[in-house]
Amino acid sequence: MSARRAATDLLVAVMDRGRALEDAMAETPSFNALEGRDRAFARALVTAGLRRLGSVDTVLSEFLQRPLPDSAEHARALLHLGATQLLVLGTPAHAAVGETVETANHMREARGFAKLMNAVLRKVAGNGAEILASLPPGADLPAWLYTRWRATYGEAAPRIAQVLAREAPLDISVREDAAGWAGKLGGVLTPTGTVRLTDPAPIDTLPGFDEGAWWVQDAAAALPAKLLGDVRGKRVLDLCAAPGGKTLQLAAAGAHVTAVDKSEARLKRLRENLARTKLKAEVICADALEFRAEPFDAVLLDAPCTSTGTLRRHPDVAWLRRPTDVRALAELQAKLVAASAKLLKPGAPLLYAVCSLEPEEGPGIVAEALRNGWRRNALTSEIPAEFITADGDMRTHPGFWPELGGLDGFYAARLLRT
Repeated sequence: MSARRAATDLLVAVMDRGRALEDAMAETPSFNALEGRDRAFARALVTAGLRRLGSVDTVLSEFLQRPLPDSAEHARALLHLGATQLLVLGTPAHAAVGETVETANHMREARGFAKLMNAVLRKVAGNGAEILASLPPGADLPAWLYTRWRATYGEAAPRIAQVLAREAPLDISVREDAAGWAGKLGGVLTPTGTVRLTDPAPIDTLPGFDEGAWWVQDAAAALPAKLLGDVRGKRVLDLCAAPGGKTLQLAAAGAHVTAVDKSEARLKRLRENLARTKLKAEVICADALEFRAEPFDAVLLDAPCTSTGTLRRHPDVAWLRRPTDVRALAELQAKLVAASAKLLKPGAPLLYAVCSLEPEEGPGIVAEALRNGWRRNALTSEIPAEFITADGDMRTHPGFWPELGGLDGFYAARLLRT
């Protein structure tokens, strides 16, 4: 019951307070009071509820005579999570219905809706799965976002939506002997050298964690750093570096890395991973737009973006973003690209990347850069051909590798000053 209460509080924090799920988990007392399996269950429940939010709410609307009032945010969230257990997690009906109703009876904010929840969830248990199966691709996404993806990706949009409806596997980058670590961890080696775990245990209990042999990093997120080529002995600037996966990659490849990010809280995780992996980098808390230093041999800019490519692991992003965010963040990215020019030696490359599926934040920024003193250094065989665009840039999206569980959406381009 306490885990369901915590999951309810988290869902309210995201959907009614506009908090990112990771921030909500750090700030919500009912969640932080949980330990072990209860904590894991609450997190899994609210993540599933967010991942399938659109379709589960559509099913619920079939059995509600009218929507719950705006003031009943906790009751609405708890009802949604009960339906998620039935429709997504496969919880037996007697358990999902009974425990949801019991939780409602013990919550001041939801007590008055307990009988309604009981009636609605029983109907969901009887007929909800059939309705869920009939919904079209994209039902779990905001209409504005899926409309954009259909315009940009065409026939790939339904594939992207289908992958996003499933829990993502865990990817790790290893310092050396990826095939060996795949065997030790019971994972598989992806075509780009990342180890993928489909049934992982808690991260800190896995072999190699304490020794710093690997770090968690999506297969797509591991690609941009590789596009800088051989960085041994070179001074490389990692701008907007936290949480640090690319910093670790560059350091492991032999670069002298300077990692810059304006969030001290996010840099804490980067420093912890550097210590665990025994890798070295200079870590600086600074605004990338204002940072100044001697020019570098290369700059990797993983720019702030809408993060719509990361919905496999962060389903809350879909519901927190608005169409206006795309333009605002694209403007920031353009400024960061311009600022990067002052930090590069003549002829040195800028690797610009975003974990976004929105064209304004990828090709749009590069098109502007090409009009303002940059030229494209096209990719050739550094990554699988399916990830290389006609213009010579990198584009991944969750619809790739469906048999392996997809991968995040990333765009990257290698640029030089003219």
